[in-house]
Amino acid sequence: MKKLIYVLVFSLLSISSYAQIAIKGEIVYTSAGEPIERGVILISDGKIEAVGSENRINIPSNYEILEAAVVTPGLIDAHSVVGLAGYMNQPHDQDQLETSSAIQPELRAIDAYNAREELVGHLRRHGITTIHTGHGPGALISGQTMIVKTSGETVDESVLVPAKMLAMTLGNNMNSAIRTPGTRSKAVAMVRQELIKAREYMVKQSGENPGATNLKMEALADLLNGELTAMITVHKANDIMTALRLQQEFGFEMVIDGAAESYLILDELKEAEVPVFVHPTMIRTRGEAQNASMETAATLREAGIPFAFQSGYEAYVPKTRVVLFEAGVAVAYGLGFEDALEALTINAATLLGIDDRVGSLEAGKDADIVLFDGDPFEYTTEISEVIINGVRQ
Repeated sequence: MKKLIYVLVFSLLSISSYAQIAIKGEIVYTSAGEPIERGVILISDGKIEAVGSENRINIPSNYEILEAAVVTPGLIDAHSVVGLAGYMNQPHDQDQLETSSAIQPELRAIDAYNAREELVGHLRRHGITTIHTGHGPGALISGQTMIVKTSGETVDESVLVPAKMLAMTLGNNMNSAIRTPGTRSKAVAMVRQELIKAREYMVKQSGENPGATNLKMEALADLLNGELTAMITVHKANDIMTALRLQQEFGFEMVIDGAAESYLILDELKEAEVPVFVHPTMIRTRGEAQNASMETAATLREAGIPFAFQSGYEAYVPKTRVVLFEAGVAVAYGLGFEDALEALTINAATLLGIDDRVGSLEAGKDADIVLFDGDPFEYTTEISEVIINGVRQ
C-alpha cells in the first residue's frame, strides 16, 4: 500500500507536463528484443504508446518529432549514494553514512534524499534516469536504500520505491569513525546477534502480547520476511563467502555489491544464485579492492551471473561516477555492446524489481528514453535529449 501511494502521488504531480512525442532513431535499442533500424517510438501521457519500425508506425500529425542516431531506454544506476551525498563535499550535504553506531537499519534514505542536489542533474544529463540510492558503505548496516527517478524537485515527485534494500558492509571496509567492530569475526557476530534478536522480535510481535515498536527490529524483520533485500558491500573472496554463509543461515534475499574478487569464486556465486552490483570498472585498485579487474563484468557475463553497473560511493569531489562511462570501459575489456547496454537497462531493472515500469522500450512502460548522436559508449558521443516520464528534461 505504501508503495502504491508513492506511485499515485508521483503520477498526479507529473501529469501536467505530459506531451505527445514521436522519436525517430536510425537505430533503436529496446532492451526487449532485436535492435530496430529506422525505429519509431510514440509517447503519450508519460508512457510509451508504441515501438516499431517507421514503415509500421504512423506518426500522428500533432506529435512533436525528435530525431537521433541512436535511441536507448533510460539508463539505470544500480547503486549510488547521490541525493544523500552532495557535490559540495561538506558536512551539510553528506548524509550517506551515520557514524554514531555500526548497526542502524532503521535509517531511511527517503528522509535524507535531496531531489534538487546538483549531482542528480549531473547524472540525468548523462542519460541516467533511474538510480538506486541511499545509505552508503562503511557500517555493518548503514541504513535503507530507495529507488528514484532523476527528475522532480521533491522526493515525492521522484520516488519509485521508498524502501528497497539494507546497505551492509563486511570485510575491512568499515569507516574509521566507527570504533567497533575491530575484526571480521566480531563484525559477523554483531550482525548475527541482531538478526537473531529480530527473529525473536517477530515472534513476540505476532503473539497475543506484542511489545513496543522497535524501529531497528522492524527494519531487520522486513529483511527477514523478504520486504527488504540485503545489499552487502564486500570485495575479497573470503568475505564474499562469509556473506553467502550469512544469507544461507537466515534466508534473506541478497545482492553482492562491489565483488572485486568475484572471479575467484564464480561457481559459488552461481550456485547461490546471488546477483552482483559490479564494482565500477575504473575503481581505484587499492585496499580491499586491490585485486579488482576491468574484466570483471565480462567475466560475470561469461559465467552466467546476473549483474548491473553501479557508480557506488566516491569520497572525493565530484562525489559520483557515471555508469555510462563505466560500462563503456567494460565494453573495451571484453563485454559485448548489447550485454553492456542491457546491464544498464533491463537487467538492472529486473534486479531491482522495477522492470514492469522501466528498463526497456515497450508499450505501457514509463517513457524514459535517451537520444544519442552516436555510439553511446564512445566518449565523444553526446546526448541530445533525455526524456523521463514522457517529459523532455
